[in-house]
Amino acid sequence: MAEQRVERRLAAILAGDVAGYSRLMGADEEGTLARLNAYRREFLEPTIAEHRGRIVKRTGDGILIEFASAVDAARCAVQQQRGMAQRNANVPADQRIELRIGIHVGDIMIEEGDIFGDGVNIAARLESIAQPGGICISDDTYRQVRGKLDLNFQDSGEQELKNIARPVRVYQLRPDAPASPGKTPASGLALPDKPSIAVLAFQNLSGDLEQEFFADGIAEEIITALSKAHWLFVIARNSSFTYKGKSVDVRQLGRELGVRYVLEGSVRKAGNRVRITAQLIDATGGHQVWADRYDRALEDIFAVQDEITRSIIGAIAPGIDSAHTRQGYSRAWPMGARDACALARPTADARGLP
Repeated sequence: MAEQRVERRLAAILAGDVAGYSRLMGADEEGTLARLNAYRREFLEPTIAEHRGRIVKRTGDGILIEFASAVDAARCAVQQQRGMAQRNANVPADQRIELRIGIHVGDIMIEEGDIFGDGVNIAARLESIAQPGGICISDDTYRQVRGKLDLNFQDSGEQELKNIARPVRVYQLRPDAPASPGKTPASGLALPDKPSIAVLAFQNLSGDLEQEFFADGIAEEIITALSKAHWLFVIARNSSFTYKGKSVDVRQLGRELGVRYVLEGSVRKAGNRVRITAQLIDATGGHQVWADRYDRALEDIFAVQDEITRSIIGAIAPGIDSAHTRQGYSRAWPMGARDACALARPTADARGLP
């Protein structure tokens, strides 16, 4: 008996849903459903057809769409988010129907009109971390659309997505901001719905260019370690290091990168000693959350770097959580002593050190 082949193809997958759907239905079940169905009929579905998308299935408030082109998928997503923003302009914030969208380009399996595989799963996970009114795309999608769309893309670094084996590099796509090299709209990026942080390049105060690598290495180690925490949204090095050597107001920086917290520090060397300072700042108000200073001998520069990194991470993790809790945010990403210790453990070093 001949083995039945599974049909496969490469496709751009768009996954979307309504942010806060359960809350909206709880407040006004019939009204919410009527408005959502009207939006689908009058605007959303015609937009999908216009961009040659195929609706694979609907799941309550969600939808899965297949496109032959990543550019078509991105254009459709942008048009939908812009259109929904216009429709929500005069609607009270607690009654708005806002979409979250994720897009991924990958290999899919087709069976009886439905689609399966990692390509679908990643798109769905990207949608789950998108902001209301926002779009998250994978690195594979970004490579297909960059230079072809006049839009603003924000590199959010590698993200651990639930039930996805490997981290996925994520880009946030701003439907309301055209691309403008070196500039970001004054309104800034929306804050993620979990604690978010940007680690800036540490300042070298030694007047010794050799210490520049050490200062950069401290920040890079912290970014790598913090990225392992699923409850924390960490901006990629390539984005945060663009501010190196620049004098920027931390509140502006937070808006441009779309983060609530910023870690900055400095490194100063004198003889065989090094002094490292670090401070965590709440970028929404510009006030300091935590700060500390470390004085160490430079007998082994890599060992010192690892020790300082672990100390800073151990102090930052509970600091972020307690500040977030004081401001009334949900502890959906709990940070206790056990989690802080896990973050503070040494990580495998790219240089091959233990």
